[in-house]
Amino acid sequence: MNTLLQTLIDRRGALLTALWQHLEISIVSLLIAMVIAIPLAIWATHHKRFAAVMLQIAGVLQTIPSLALLGLLIPLVGIGTVPAVIALVIYALLPIFQNTYIGIDEIDPSIEEAATAFGMGELRKLFKVELPMAAPVIISGVRQALVLIIGTATLAALIGAGGLGTFILLGIDRNDTTLTLIGAISSALLAIVLSWLINRLEHVRPRYLVAGLVVLLLGIGGTSVYHAVQQPKDNITIAGKLGSEPDILINMYKDLIEQDNKDVHVTLKPNFGKTSFLFNALDHNQIDIYPEFSGTVLESLVKQPHSDKKLTATQTYQLAKTDLDRQFDMAYLKPMAYNNTFALAIRNADAKQWNVHDISQLRTVENQVKPGMTLEFIDRPDGLPGVNKAYGLKLSAQSMEPKLRYEAIHNRNINLVDAYSTDSELRQYHLTVLRDNKHFFPAYQGAPLMKQALLKKHPGVAKSLNKLAGKISETDMQEMNYEVNVQQKSAKQVAHHYLVSHHLLKEAR
Repeated sequence: MNTLLQTLIDRRGALLTALWQHLEISIVSLLIAMVIAIPLAIWATHHKRFAAVMLQIAGVLQTIPSLALLGLLIPLVGIGTVPAVIALVIYALLPIFQNTYIGIDEIDPSIEEAATAFGMGELRKLFKVELPMAAPVIISGVRQALVLIIGTATLAALIGAGGLGTFILLGIDRNDTTLTLIGAISSALLAIVLSWLINRLEHVRPRYLVAGLVVLLLGIGGTSVYHAVQQPKDNITIAGKLGSEPDILINMYKDLIEQDNKDVHVTLKPNFGKTSFLFNALDHNQIDIYPEFSGTVLESLVKQPHSDKKLTATQTYQLAKTDLDRQFDMAYLKPMAYNNTFALAIRNADAKQWNVHDISQLRTVENQVKPGMTLEFIDRPDGLPGVNKAYGLKLSAQSMEPKLRYEAIHNRNINLVDAYSTDSELRQYHLTVLRDNKHFFPAYQGAPLMKQALLKKHPGVAKSLNKLAGKISETDMQEMNYEVNVQQKSAKQVAHHYLVSHHLLKEAR
């Protein structure tokens, strides 16, 4: 409990920001869903043969997995708040439409006839009779939609839209239960409070309700406009993938750029999401820079992969740089020294017991091996399928989240994991990295990726970031990851210390 309270105190600023982002996304999505679903449901009560079709469509939309929906939206609208809101609106349509339709359709026909007998037109009857009588059912649907939205909105953090999901994702990535609890509890409390407030709407007169909604929209819109106006004109947005390592690197980028370019302000978006999300964000000019690996570029990003060729680290980088420039008009600056390539790791005790130190030696104990690996590694040609082919193995693995596989091998549920050569968990859990004696895994050197247009506008950025070229060894990176993940130091602090101690910053700030 003390740890939870201390973390709340230390991160209160970040929590308030995430809470506001979550609230903003949720309320906007709910209001848009209401504007779409309620009029459609009212219309459907007079066109009953279409009502069943609409309910089926809304039901089918709600069954689409949220991650799949976000992935489908990214190529169309990029990433950030817009695809998050679109996805949440889609999920909220069914309960609002269904309850509005049922609430109005089940009004006693004799009441409808009496209203008509009193000379009420359709519009007046709707607002004076039907909506007031159906209000409890409609509000129930709105409340269900809101709870659904708030829970699903935690995934918005995966595509850079912020919200309380950032705490949950960060907690999972850092193996920090406290951060995960803060995100989950805050999301649950937000749902409870807003659900209670919506329940109170039954007692609010329609004109006051409409006025309140207008004020709420103006408040949210005004805040967004204010932040947009306050944003410095020469602002550079740097994003990083999930994990401590990208977080450390983007903090280094920020320090170096702001030191050398006094007119530039840097905004960081850590734990932004997966590779495809970040690359699409860069391609759609929603971010300006992010660190990417040369092997990932050739394997996953350029249109003519070179994974079938045996390339040196220098060749891999040069091909990645050339293809990015030619195909996407992107600049790929000079790489750092370390090679954060894929690896296979086992416990130190198993390495001694089996006398296994190379990947090829796994064939001697293949019947004892129980792999647990990330879904990405299981699926990639330069992952498990390629390893099996290159080494004559027949391994099949359980798919696991990156952090969970390390916990699983530590708890002896599995005994072989995929890894990155700079993972702090290799040290933390006393794991042996098996030597890639057939040199199967491609080189993965990290370097800043950006649009050529950014360098034309800010030519000093390249000079600043190229100070990291040839710097940071695998040992350095693993140690920095260990400081963040295990010793719970901030990525900003660790990054700043490295730059100062290696004389890349003029002075500590």
